[in-house]
Amino acid sequence: MPGAHVSPQWAAWRRSVDLDEYEARFVHDAAHGEADLVASLHPRSVLDAGCGTGRVAIELDRRGIEAVGVDLDGDLLALAARKAPQLRWECTDLASMDLGRTFDVVVLAGNVLLFCRDDRRSDVVARCAAHLGPGGLLVAGFSLRMAESSIRLDEYDAAATAAGLVMVERWATWERDVYVGGGYVVSLHRRAGHDASDPLA
Repeated sequence: MPGAHVSPQWAAWRRSVDLDEYEARFVHDAAHGEADLVASLHPRSVLDAGCGTGRVAIELDRRGIEAVGVDLDGDLLALAARKAPQLRWECTDLASMDLGRTFDVVVLAGNVLLFCRDDRRSDVVARCAAHLGPGGLLVAGFSLRMAESSIRLDEYDAAATAAGLVMVERWATWERDVYVGGGYVVSLHRRAGHDASDPLA
C-alpha cells in the first residue's frame, strides 16, 4: 500500500475499507456517471488517473473506448486486472507518471486529488496535462468540503493554467448540473493551443 506519496486521508481510508464491500457497492448501484460524461466527449482514448479498482476505465472499455488505468495502490490495481485483464494497468505515482503517450481525455474521478498529498497536487495536474494530445481534455471531480483536505478552486485553476490548460466548463455533478457554488465540483479543462479542427474541439 502507498505510504509517503499519498495524503493522510487516503491512508486512513485504506486502513478502514473492505475492498470487497467497496466493489460490491458500485456493482449494486451500477453508478457510471463519470463514464457517461467522459463518453459524451467522444474520445478515442482515455487515461483513468487514480483508477482504483478500475470502475471507470472498465466501463469505458465496455463502450468501445480505449482506456488505460493508473494508480499507486497495487492492491486496487490487482482487483482491476482480475476484472479486466485485457486492459493496461500501470502502478505509478500520478505526480511523476510518464506513460510515453498521450490521450484524448484524462479523467480524475472519485476525489483522486483529495487523496494526493497537498504539496504534490499541482504536479499531478501537470503530469495529467502532459498526457493530453492536441485538444485533449482533463476532467476532474472532487469535494470541496472533505475534512482536513479541502481543495480551493482557485488553487486548482492556477495549477491547471500553469500546466497549459484552459477552462471549458464547470458543473456541480457528473450529470452536468449547473455549478452555482456548493460542496462538489466537476471541472473540464482543455489543453491550450488546440487545433480547432480536432474532433474533441
